[in-house]
Amino acid sequence: MMASVLKWIVPWEFSWVFLLSFIGFSVFYVRGCRRLHVSVGRRLSFWVGMALIYVSLHTYLDYFFEHEFFMHRIQQIVLHHLAPLLIIASYPGTVLHKGLPFRWRLRLLRPARRSWPWRLASAVWCNPAVATVVFVAFILMWLVPSMQTLAMLDWRIYRFMNWSMLASGFTYWWLVLDHRPRPPGRMTPGIRVLSPGITMTPQILAGAIVTFSKHDLYPIFEICGRAFTFNVLTAQLVGGVIMWVPAALIESAGGLLAMRQWLQLSRSGRIRRKPWPTRRTPAAAQP
Repeated sequence: MMASVLKWIVPWEFSWVFLLSFIGFSVFYVRGCRRLHVSVGRRLSFWVGMALIYVSLHTYLDYFFEHEFFMHRIQQIVLHHLAPLLIIASYPGTVLHKGLPFRWRLRLLRPARRSWPWRLASAVWCNPAVATVVFVAFILMWLVPSMQTLAMLDWRIYRFMNWSMLASGFTYWWLVLDHRPRPPGRMTPGIRVLSPGITMTPQILAGAIVTFSKHDLYPIFEICGRAFTFNVLTAQLVGGVIMWVPAALIESAGGLLAMRQWLQLSRSGRIRRKPWPTRRTPAAAQP
């Protein structure tokens, strides 16, 4: 029994970079929770998101993600949509900041945030238009059969693919679920609500194309050896439906969370409203 459990826990491809990063963020979050009051719901959302990332990248399930198209689609949806959404919805920024040692915040984090490379990278990567385009581009780019083949044949490209999905997902959902008005937020509350509906449209179209395709779009999975004995077109159809329906539902949930933030900002009076122009009555004619 124990050997069977350990088989699934042991990673298919071990990564020190991922393991140390995961442990570091976990430790900082625990330290931050000791210094701040964090609700049970926020903690649960954070840890579920972190667990999904770990299971997707550092367990034996990664073998199935590399050897079956529809399993690979599940992994990408988790890394690009679900896990970042859950973690950002827990609003972990302040908690992680408090979890950092004070000397690190004073001597490392503050000077880095004031440096021009940080400001330049933040201005470009966190620009709403850039973040939205990159969010959609990455999930579509890795669907191109030639790019999928490269990722499956080279472990370095495969890891870059997974990290790019995570990075673009975190950036996009951070902008969409920002609880502040604009400024200092980078998106207006209305755009945050509409944005998931815009980004899900090309993904739905791509999912429909894969779903209704009559030939094998990704023969690389046949070359590498499939994990299951499903019919090729059936597995491809399931993968397309996963891109089509669950991804759209997750983005709809993100839009609803953005709507809730918009309502809270409106009720608290934090949204600046432009005054309606008043109609002036013409002055009386002089005798």
